[in-house]
Amino acid sequence: MKVTEHLANATRPTISVEIIPPRRGGDVRRIYEAVESVMAFRPPFIDITSHAAEARWEQLPNGTWQRRVTRKAPGTFGLCATIKHRFGVDPVPHLLCNGFTKEETEDALIELHYLGIENVLAIRGDGEPREPAGARATNVSALDLVRQIGDMNAGRYLETLEEATPTDFCVGVAAYPEKHVEAPNLEWDIDVLLEKERAGAGYAVTQLFYDNDVFFRFVKAARERGVTIPIVPGLKILTRADQVRKVPATFGVDVPPALAGEVAAAPDRGRDIGIRWAAEQVRGLLDHDVTAVHVYVMQDTRPFVEMMNLLRPAL
Repeated sequence: MKVTEHLANATRPTISVEIIPPRRGGDVRRIYEAVESVMAFRPPFIDITSHAAEARWEQLPNGTWQRRVTRKAPGTFGLCATIKHRFGVDPVPHLLCNGFTKEETEDALIELHYLGIENVLAIRGDGEPREPAGARATNVSALDLVRQIGDMNAGRYLETLEEATPTDFCVGVAAYPEKHVEAPNLEWDIDVLLEKERAGAGYAVTQLFYDNDVFFRFVKAARERGVTIPIVPGLKILTRADQVRKVPATFGVDVPPALAGEVAAAPDRGRDIGIRWAAEQVRGLLDHDVTAVHVYVMQDTRPFVEMMNLLRPAL
């Protein structure tokens, strides 16, 4: 089922999650256990992150250096297939612009189509732009990527084909309640979101935030500028005291003074404070008629499970 259908047909508040594949050589059983641990809460869909290939230099025994290209966390598509067929949950693989050519993106979409996967999240990807070898064409922005997926949904491939079967992907995109760090202002950023909707995006998931009023103001501003697609709030649970400083630096978001002050006063209780704060955020969102919340879980699901146990009466 498409994410937009899950959102439209929900008869109760839903909590979806995002996980990350194991690093190269890691034990996939840990991910299976993570998925199993969240199944009791009936997530309508599970996002699976993706990573572009990265180049590094390593010294050989003879003293020379060799360039090696690796993907630190491969297996996104295989994990998607497992989640769909083993757990019966709709997976949402992330598709990146950064580090991938348009041809690689098209091949990835064809593979996902063959696997019966109906949803993708189109994002640019973090870090410095990584240009592929051979000057092959890339999608510079997430908007370009949404347009390519839209072309394939219309049966338009990179090469003209006599028989081109259209795909039928539901496309999710990112939204930034406190604006993207590279955006000149929030209005400009919302206009980019509107262009993504016009290009075929069916819903948006926000960057993490810790003040619900920031989300409510963002949604109001987006609606006033013409955005109509569902906007799902994205949350990340603070689990360590040092994240009060690291999260703003990494993600370009603010930590409310009340949360920062509480953690500073009791740093050894940072995990418990973060879990409680996230639970209160979810309650506050539900109280304002938000029917779907997305939680960035990654691999350690224990804080998420604790938060959900606090929320059981509300769900």
